[in-house]
Amino acid sequence: MSRSQLETLIQVRRELHQIPEPGFQEWKTQQFLLDYLRTLPNRLQIKTWKTGILVKIPGTQPQKCIAYRADMDGLPITEQTTYPFRSRHEGYMHACGHDIHMTIALGLISHFAHQPLRDDLLFLFQPAEEGPGGAQPMLNSEPFKEWKPDMIFALHIAPEYPVGTIATKPGILFANTSECFIDLTGTSGHAARPHLANDMAIAASQLVMQLQTIVSRNVDPIDSAIITIGKMSVGTKQNIIAGQARLEGTIRTLSMETMHRVKARIEQLVQGIEQGFACQATIDWGANYCQVDNDEALTRAFMDWVEAETPYTLITCREAMTGEDFGYFLREIPGFMFWLGVDTPYGLHHPKIEPQEEAISVAVDVMSRYLTKLGQA
Repeated sequence: MSRSQLETLIQVRRELHQIPEPGFQEWKTQQFLLDYLRTLPNRLQIKTWKTGILVKIPGTQPQKCIAYRADMDGLPITEQTTYPFRSRHEGYMHACGHDIHMTIALGLISHFAHQPLRDDLLFLFQPAEEGPGGAQPMLNSEPFKEWKPDMIFALHIAPEYPVGTIATKPGILFANTSECFIDLTGTSGHAARPHLANDMAIAASQLVMQLQTIVSRNVDPIDSAIITIGKMSVGTKQNIIAGQARLEGTIRTLSMETMHRVKARIEQLVQGIEQGFACQATIDWGANYCQVDNDEALTRAFMDWVEAETPYTLITCREAMTGEDFGYFLREIPGFMFWLGVDTPYGLHHPKIEPQEEAISVAVDVMSRYLTKLGQA
């Protein structure tokens, strides 16, 4: 990629960075992408689905269809970067690299719009990866079913790796995840008359501590699981006994069997709180993502190719407890996801994250060459 081409994509990324939007509300993002796509050769076939976009580049003599997916949505985070091109949407930020993911996809589309392969290429701009989850409904949509690919690929930026690094592994790369919302309802009252009330601050505190026993006492220590309660809302004033409490958390496991076991134990503990504190409780599992399970053969072939045919550093990484709804695509279509090094001290979802933009050219170079290899084979 020439310097001028990279500078064009960097400008695209910076414009996308300024318009982060929540899941299934990426209307400005969709319009920006469509406007860019219209500047490319008109052989592109474009369909929209909700706020997402499907772009097909017909092959010259297609025998299969190869797909590449990029996610679109931002996060409810107030940006704290040093960028002069900060988010213009107050309280929202591209803090997970989706602006870079979309830019890379546009770079690949630009390349193949001028140099089509023998096989068909399909590029997916998928909304709502951060929630409530856009992959599964897109997978079941009519536009996707019409153009369903034979294999599918994606990447995710990795702050901890230097630019020029590709990291992945065969098998499970990302965990199964589930949100968890627990509401407790008791009886509020005056702080001076606790015997006439039913205190949900106490019940919620007890439940938080009980939930932390599940991983240590109900999960095989050789297995992996995480239960995190990231938010607890209870009470309104210091002298009012709280009649309502809400716990909001996340569960991460490396197997679906363990996810089922953890949820069953949570339900048991919540039932115990209901009995022990004479309250009412409800559980909402929210958004659930299945594991990202990389196809063994395709992933090993890609890793061997990166190591033998590119100047980039290949790392065989460990699985991560992060979640990604790309796993739904991989349940039905063989493919893989890999980490792309962007070299920043701040992690994903951090308000100060500033990925190195040179990583864009690494990804476009790697995937344009690899897709060419597959699409001409």
